[in-house]
Amino acid sequence: MRVAVLGVGAMGRAAAWDLARTAGVRSILLADADEGRAREAARAIRGIEAHAIRLDLADEGAVARALCDVDGALTAADYSLNLGVTRAAIRAGKHLVDLGGNMDVVDAQLALTESARAAGATIVPNTGLAPGMANVLAAGLAARLDVVDALEIRVGGLPVDRPPPIGYRLLFAVRGLTNEYLEPAEVVRDGVRRTTQSLTEIEPIEFPAPFGTLEAFHTSGGASLLPRLFEGRVQRLDYKTIRYPGHGAVFRAIVDLGLLSGETRAATEAALVRSLGGASRPDVALVRVTARGTTRGAHRTFVQELVEYADPATGHSAMMRTTAYPAAAVLEMILSGAITERGVLAQESCIPAGPFASLLERRGLTIALHEG
Repeated sequence: MRVAVLGVGAMGRAAAWDLARTAGVRSILLADADEGRAREAARAIRGIEAHAIRLDLADEGAVARALCDVDGALTAADYSLNLGVTRAAIRAGKHLVDLGGNMDVVDAQLALTESARAAGATIVPNTGLAPGMANVLAAGLAARLDVVDALEIRVGGLPVDRPPPIGYRLLFAVRGLTNEYLEPAEVVRDGVRRTTQSLTEIEPIEFPAPFGTLEAFHTSGGASLLPRLFEGRVQRLDYKTIRYPGHGAVFRAIVDLGLLSGETRAATEAALVRSLGGASRPDVALVRVTARGTTRGAHRTFVQELVEYADPATGHSAMMRTTAYPAAAVLEMILSGAITERGVLAQESCIPAGPFASLLERRGLTIALHEG
């Protein structure tokens, strides 16, 4: 198999490292607008052929031409580029996964499903952490129940040491963070799909030491397509982001003051990068997915939980490992034939949760399952 990684920032580099260790992959193409960065990423690949090119991901024709020589690709670039890259993949008749994050873009991708099917391509958006792995786990837990009363997804990436001023550091692109806080969140309440304001309904959530009591609040995008797929099938469904206490109130004030609106947004994002970016710190990814309902008339509660830290051996942060590796696993499932459906697909319905979890375990991501 020949694969490509489009966009080789932190997530793209981790995905390339993972794919280079995937059985059957014999070559990898690293493409980025910054050719120097692509070459640096290629030099880090061991054991298989690695090639680097400069590629403007906004140029659909150039992307389609680049994809002609590979079997499938993973996009780890800004979500605003995903629709154009999807069109390019369909044009080239190639499989594609991306990290997603914006539901308007995902909706536009889903509208291309007939074209993708006709081209023999499988396109799966939103395949990172959340949206991504957490959603597949949630759908898998729901399948264990005859009647699903509630699905709750709680996910967060945090610096381990709670740095000042608000116990947070940027662990991915700032535009992705602000998008999560600005856009409305989709939920299901009383069986009906609704939207609710992000950064609201803050609730306490407990994790083992050293974390203790944290907080979780609504953010956009993390629920992905679950509210649509489970509307009328579940009474309550929501996704919330986990942070250290006080984070939600700070960003709620930033939003309410209009500091992420219009032209002010870019200035505020630049200030966030200055204050919350900089030197990397050890981080942790926290995931808890809960499904409540009944099976054969008996009430059951299933919980899957993951606590992952940075890996000093690879230099991959917890967020890189839990975002890039699941996306690479989905591409592996498509290329190996574990996913055979063609078109632009909802990950929650096309990815079998059991085999997917096994691939994550092979990548060192340990998912604990227990009944609550």
